[in-house]
Amino acid sequence: MVDDRQAGKNNSQPPDDGQLDKVAYAPYRDPDDFIREVTDQIWVSRDVSFIEQNYEPNSIVHGALGTTTSRDGVIQGSLMRIAATPSRVGQAEDVVWERRGREAFLSSHLVLSADSLIEDGQIRDVRSRTIANCLYRKGRMVEEWVIRDRLATVLQTGADPEAEGRALTFQGFQGSLTQPAPADVLTCGDSGPRPDDFRPECELVLDFINLVWNQRNLAQVHNFMIRDLVLHTIGDRTVIRPDGYQRSLLNFLAPFPAGQFEIRDIATNFATRYAGLRIAITWKFVGRYDGAPYFGSLTNEVIEVLGSSQFLIQEGRIVKEVRVYDEIALRAQINGKRGDNAQISANIY
Repeated sequence: MVDDRQAGKNNSQPPDDGQLDKVAYAPYRDPDDFIREVTDQIWVSRDVSFIEQNYEPNSIVHGALGTTTSRDGVIQGSLMRIAATPSRVGQAEDVVWERRGREAFLSSHLVLSADSLIEDGQIRDVRSRTIANCLYRKGRMVEEWVIRDRLATVLQTGADPEAEGRALTFQGFQGSLTQPAPADVLTCGDSGPRPDDFRPECELVLDFINLVWNQRNLAQVHNFMIRDLVLHTIGDRTVIRPDGYQRSLLNFLAPFPAGQFEIRDIATNFATRYAGLRIAITWKFVGRYDGAPYFGSLTNEVIEVLGSSQFLIQEGRIVKEVRVYDEIALRAQINGKRGDNAQISANIY
């Protein structure tokens, strides 16, 4: 965990001159190159041993099913995932990175994965997205918030989402995700103090989340987003136009009508290769399952959903959002609170 969210403060370090030192991403060209290459080494080349070099021994990883607090947990979880989908190839669809002091950076890595699986004698093509938000200091992972669209795999392989949720157990968050949300995320999020980059655009996104997501003023979608908007969301679904966006949000909120989104972190990056300015948000949704019974009988119990969204901003408007959260892990939480017989999963990574 990043103590007191002061990741960039260390009196032994030289003054922050606004530049990121090469020690943060060496031997690669920049943090974008760093993230893409180290991810490929682990997940495409299958060099699981590289995690020993890439992660600090006491690194903390928050996933949809809870928190693991050691590098060993990451190694074991990664090995099991690679073994389960050995033909999967994932590549960077976007890398939003932002410095945290002179020697650290936070990256929001959007991974598009493709796989061909044989299910019931048929070849099924599976496509899904993951967002891994990673805090690196001097080239070593310190803390990670990783969210996978497990629902996409379940639906595309013909499995039953309810049954898949019953096979998992939510084990609970630890560390930073148990603390109150940052009071001023533009100044300091869960990953520590951040530069004041692209403030007007950041405020645009935060105002949008407050008014549309939390206050439920869905009519405001037209004032923040372009008419021809695109939302890539869970289940490998794509939604277009304000009407589609509103319907998608209503569908998410209906089971938890009083729930609220906590903004845990923010990162910005401008890159031509990714179509301009992107703003990455790490969020946690907290609410009671006391609304529409989409996931079986109501429990009136609190659920916590870890999620991440990347927004593309062009000419002062939101053009696209990519949103990832894990509905199967959400089902596991609800089942556990209901007292259903879920099986404990050893792999929360």
